Amino acid sequence: MNNQKNSCIKSSVSYPRLNLKKTRTFSVRSRKNLVTIDNLATPDGTGCLNNKFPEMDELADRIFEARKNGKPVIWFMGAHVIKCGLSRYVIELLERNVITHIAGNGAVGIHDFELAFLGGTSEYVPTAIEDGTFGMWEETGKWMNEAIRKGFNRGMGYGESLAVYMEENISRFPYHDDCIMYRAYKKKIPATYHVTIGTDIIHQHPYADFSATGGASGIDFSIFCSSVSRMDGGVFLNFGSAVTGPEVFLKALSISRNQGYGVEKITTANFDIIPLGDYRNKGPKETFHYFYRPLKNIVDRPTSLGGKGFYMEGNHTETIPDLFTRLVRKMPNR
Repeated sequence: MNNQKNSCIKSSVSYPRLNLKKTRTFSVRSRKNLVTIDNLATPDGTGCLNNKFPEMDELADRIFEARKNGKPVIWFMGAHVIKCGLSRYVIELLERNVITHIAGNGAVGIHDFELAFLGGTSEYVPTAIEDGTFGMWEETGKWMNEAIRKGFNRGMGYGESLAVYMEENISRFPYHDDCIMYRAYKKKIPATYHVTIGTDIIHQHPYADFSATGGASGIDFSIFCSSVSRMDGGVFLNFGSAVTGPEVFLKALSISRNQGYGVEKITTANFDIIPLGDYRNKGPKETFHYFYRPLKNIVDRPTSLGGKGFYMEGNHTETIPDLFTRLVRKMPNR
């Protein structure tokens, strides 16, 4: 009886809230962009291989074997893959049927979406944060939040909502051919976005609907879990996502095993610029290497039942073209 009574008690505390609807926005058309369509790198697969990555060939072999056997290759990334001008590398691997699932944090979706309609993305933050203009871009915030709300109301996840919005308003997106999520959608390959409320510029906008944002990203998580559940013999790659990628992957893997999916023999690889030295020997707990989340949750823990984990240290502008070239040489036909 007491438990039932206590469950009905409501808090009498009223905490102050800032009215987010009062946020002012500005047209993104006037913004200077650090990344543009004109400076995207175009892959051709003829580059020289880099001796800095001695384990890259083994990783490429494992990706090749996974796809030859019809197993998933999941590509999770942070926004710097796009900010480094490497979107076309990812798109080409989608077109070659190497990547079977694209995933990222919320910022990945934003930069990809902006490139598609604006032909540019990535503002200069140091000065924008001083006057309160950082991230307050009318078109980006309004269109993305509108897309997410509409899509979620139709039962779609976050990534599909954005891609369908682009499809239905294609004239607004003259650069859609260089949009990763849109090209994945056209190939019927899932693109999922795993959002933390408050981390993305579109959450600053008066149009933000956090119920739709959370709900749509939740649908994407279930889609991601489905891909992970089929990953025995497959590959998980994480590019520069130091928190979201490792955490989302480990939870999806736990859910898959909890539900009886035999996800044991897997290959994982984390790509980052953090120097870990002999990363297979983490050393004592006093070192920061021991606590580096991607090392634990991507390279080590997921492969304890079989398979192998890799750590590739280097800038994305070096590691992604190198991996791409090795893969193209192994599977030259699109």
